[in-house]
Amino acid sequence: MRLKFQYELVLIDILSILLIVVIAFIPFDVLRIILGLPFVLFFPGYVLIAVLFPRATNIGGFERVALSFGFSVAVAGLVGLVLNYTPWGVSLYPVLLSLTVFIVAMSVIAWFRRRGLPQSERYAVNFIFDLSSWKTQTFANRVLSIVLVAVIAGAVGTLGYAIASPKIGERYTEFYILGLEGKAVDYPRMLEVGQQGIVVAGIINREHEVARYRLEVRIGEAVNNVLQQVVLEHDEKWEDTIVFIPEKAGNSQKVEFLLYNLNNSDSEVYRQLHFWVDVADRR
Repeated sequence: MRLKFQYELVLIDILSILLIVVIAFIPFDVLRIILGLPFVLFFPGYVLIAVLFPRATNIGGFERVALSFGFSVAVAGLVGLVLNYTPWGVSLYPVLLSLTVFIVAMSVIAWFRRRGLPQSERYAVNFIFDLSSWKTQTFANRVLSIVLVAVIAGAVGTLGYAIASPKIGERYTEFYILGLEGKAVDYPRMLEVGQQGIVVAGIINREHEVARYRLEVRIGEAVNNVLQQVVLEHDEKWEDTIVFIPEKAGNSQKVEFLLYNLNNSDSEVYRQLHFWVDVADRR
């Protein structure tokens, strides 16, 4: 039995546009991966090959598939290189839209090139199911065919499991202290007793779960300020100004910023930063 499908270019265009909709409106990572892999690794090369070789006799099906993968990598790399020199840069939506425009444009050109050929010469995807030859095959060929099908099924199953149950990466929290200009310089190094010192504190949750934090500021051994709780989703960022006020004079006083992850423990310090400040008597 032979099935002939002539509208694979339309299907590729629909799937490419569907990927944009999924990424923009549907927070479902598995569907994004299923659509995104062929979008990057197969579709660009396939439509380009369709433009270059519109005849069914130009190249074989295996060569067409192999070249599609190779050209897709080349096209994606070239698109990224061009975007790197534009104001948009190499980020999700510029890459997504650029590849989609390329895929749709090449599909239209390939369609016009095929339309210019006789019907019998146009390339079309053929699915051939011929079970009559199974009986004529040798025992070795039958075994080899069964093993090949089992390997493909195992690979697809493994990929499906990896997508459905992705391995969680390293769990950690980013914690930083900046000066008021947003840089890791210009900390308040010289203050007077009772004078406010102000810095910018930042927390980024990379724990792969909702995390609750408490931030505590100490000068020497004394607690000077406490930010009771910050709740962040995974990959969410918090940043705000933190005030501390030294209460006694002295040089090289240690100002510590202690971060507690309340999911783990409310008594053990999870992250710690510090700098030194000289405190003079109020004039």
